[in-house]
This record gives sequence, structure tokens and C-alpha cells, in this order.
Amino acid sequence: MASGGESRVVTAAAAKIALSTVSVYPESPAAAFEIAARLGYDGVEVMVMSDPVSQDPDALRDLAHTYGIPILAIHAPCLLITQRVWGSDPWAKLVRARNAAETLGADTVVVHPPFRWQRDYARDFVRGLRRMTEDTPIKFAVENMYPWRAATRELAAYSPGWDPREDDYPHATLDLSHTSVSGSDALVMARDLGDSLAHVHLADGSGSSKDEHMIPGRGSQRCGEVLEFVARRGFSGTVVIEVSTRKAANRALREADLAEALAFAQLHLVTTPEPVTLPGVGLRPGP
Repeated sequence: MASGGESRVVTAAAAKIALSTVSVYPESPAAAFEIAARLGYDGVEVMVMSDPVSQDPDALRDLAHTYGIPILAIHAPCLLITQRVWGSDPWAKLVRARNAAETLGADTVVVHPPFRWQRDYARDFVRGLRRMTEDTPIKFAVENMYPWRAATRELAAYSPGWDPREDDYPHATLDLSHTSVSGSDALVMARDLGDSLAHVHLADGSGSSKDEHMIPGRGSQRCGEVLEFVARRGFSGTVVIEVSTRKAANRALREADLAEALAFAQLHLVTTPEPVTLPGVGLRPGP
């Protein structure tokens, strides 16, 4: 309760908080489901990797059932290290990701922009994504990336580009480790994306050229401000904890990091309306 009869009612945002399976690496996807359920996450985002379980909708459905936690998003295999996962045709990968999302009850497929050497895919990427959204309720949320750097040079690795604000995507993912690498202001990017912002990868970074995926609150990114901003605008998508815990010496320390990240998201994903003066409260009594 504020002074002078003013009350600020703080309410939780509609957004869900999920744990990415990559956040428990080098442990297995099964460990991500177990940890997410025990710590109280709302769901899981599956990063499709070389691990056979991450590629198998039936195995993933069994994990969701076993641990009683839903799969909220599928991250398509579009990293450099997953170029051969689900074949080499990038459109076929997106179809398989969409099918997996539909089968598992997820509403979002996270996708990176094409690499510049994927010329045919890049040429039709924006139009192709729009066509795919006409056939499904699944959102294809294009993630912000960053320029690659070699010594003092920047390399244009992505086409149409690494910044989703420069193209007409129906849906976008905001990754705060990637804004750190690109030197972007994450809060400005969130504002600029407007209604196309459908998904958030919550992490932190120190501003170095490395994609650090630090625990939120430990770096220089405006993580709390971004969450508070999206909460105020009624964001109802998913905030995914996508961090690196590979240096954790054991499971207990890994879980402590992931519990801290969840608590950070819960703390900042709140809405605080303008103060309301309650009648008869805080008024000086009459004579």
C-alpha cells in the first residue's frame, strides 16, 4: 500500500516461463523436463539437436507425460552444428518442426534467419514463412542474431539479415544474449518489434563478442526492464530461460542457477498499474 491512500496492485503477467532443454547441457533433454517440473517452470522449449530424443515427438510426448509439464515451443535445428539434423533441406526442417509442435501442443517454432550461403532459402524466406503461417496456427518466430566478427571486421553471416526489425516477419523472438553480442539495446528492440514480438529468450551477456547466455541479472543487458515492458503491454507469449550451465560442477549447482533464473523472471514479469486512491484511506479525520 502506498502512502496517502494510494494503492498499487501488482499482478502476474499472462506470459508463461519455460526452460529450454539446452539450458541443462551437457545433461539430457530428460533432465530438462525433470528439473523444470521440480523447480516450478510452466513448460519446456525443446531445442532440436543431435540428441535422438530431441528429434523424436513420441519420446518428447512421453517425457511431458512422465513429468507433467507441457512443451510450449520447438526450436528448429538451424544452428551451424545442426545443419544435418532432420536432413539438409531448411524448408523440410521447418515443416518437421511445425508438425512436431502441432503433435505436442506447442504454439511456437523458433527459427533463425538463413545463413547467407543458403541462397535459395534466403531469397524466399520472408514470403515462405508467411505462406507457412497461412496453413497453421503455429507461430514461426524469427530470432534476432548478431554480426559475426573477425578481428576488426564484421561478417554478414545471415540473409536477409540478423535483425528481425529490418524485415516484415509476422512473429519474432527476442534473445537477450544475442542483443549483447550485437550491441543492440534490448529494450528498444522489444519496443520496435511491437506486436510481432511473440517469444523471448531470456539470458544475459557482458557485451563481449561471445554468445554467453548468462543467468539473467548477472550481465549488462536490460533483462528486468524488458520483462516489465512486455508485461505492461500484455505479452501473452512465452519467456524461455535459455542459459548456459555447462560450467556447473554438479546437478545441485545447475539447479540453483536455473532456480535463480526462474525467480528473476517471476519477479519482473509483473504489471503495476497507475496508483489508485482508495476512498477514506489515508485521509486526516475531521474535527
